[in-house]
Amino acid sequence: MTLSRSSLESAAEKGLLEPGQIDPLFEYLRSNSIEGPRFDFTHVLYYLGGLIAIGALTLFMNLGWGQFGGWGVFFICLLYAGVGLAITNRFRNAERDIPAGICGAFVVALAPVAIYGFQQGMGWWPEEEVYRNYHRYIKFLWIYMELGTLLIGAVVLWRYRYPFLVMPIAATLWYMSMDIAELIAGDIVGFRERAAITMWFGLAMTLLALWVDIRSRKTIDYAFWLYLFGVMAFWGGMTSQDSDSELAKLLYFCINLVLIAVGVILVRKVFVVFGTIGACIYLGHLADEVFKDSWLFPIALTLIGIAVIYLGVIWQKNETAITSRVRDYLPQQIRELLEGRSI
Repeated sequence: MTLSRSSLESAAEKGLLEPGQIDPLFEYLRSNSIEGPRFDFTHVLYYLGGLIAIGALTLFMNLGWGQFGGWGVFFICLLYAGVGLAITNRFRNAERDIPAGICGAFVVALAPVAIYGFQQGMGWWPEEEVYRNYHRYIKFLWIYMELGTLLIGAVVLWRYRYPFLVMPIAATLWYMSMDIAELIAGDIVGFRERAAITMWFGLAMTLLALWVDIRSRKTIDYAFWLYLFGVMAFWGGMTSQDSDSELAKLLYFCINLVLIAVGVILVRKVFVVFGTIGACIYLGHLADEVFKDSWLFPIALTLIGIAVIYLGVIWQKNETAITSRVRDYLPQQIRELLEGRSI
């Protein structure tokens, strides 16, 4: 729930607070709340500046860096990392958690570039490959860079404990899911098998996010980025599974409905977004292939939509009773997580 003075003033109008309590209560709650990301101009500037700095040395690193050689790239990254850590510490000491976390993520994002420079300096890097392909192509060659990034990311996260530090770790795990598929499959199997490996890796990553979510349920949200990239990998790999079987396509639709349900239960929008896209893909398949030129299909789909809306009305009337009854069968940790998300 977002803290605002107007909500306290509204409570005072209803007799829940004395008017003289509004200002001291608001200041107390604001001073004791944990700073989190908000959609305001200050935070937009924070993230915009951080992403520009991260992108400058990752996504947009050009061939001009080749003139420094492998060791030059490596030591430049160390210099940048030192500056990044110094700024992170300065923001942390000033209790500016959001910019501190972004600067820490910048340090982690330098890891694959530094490892690339080190490998090139040691003569272990193929001359025909350049770093900028790391973000463009799937290759098992990137595995060492990804493993090193995960190690450095874990150390920095352990040291600073800022949620945004999970972002480069989660993105690296997503990259790794595709590169491991290339490493395992190689040229022996096709695209479908590689997509299956990515799908199962994404499922494992999503379960890891749930575990992190449960562990951090009473503190800060560390699971957001793991959920995002885990669901992306799982859903992308599943959607890439092409099949001529209508039963398999129906199963795909049902899995997407499960994703929507999981998103509602956990209050995680990423499940709902991808589940909705997948459901629309299946309905589009029905419209274009199965019920092509059928005048009954739009009518049936409209009736289904109205039925879903009516189901929502029934759910709203009985949500508290149903939720309470279902939660009685869940483990204590899961109940505490869901109760915290319900606020």
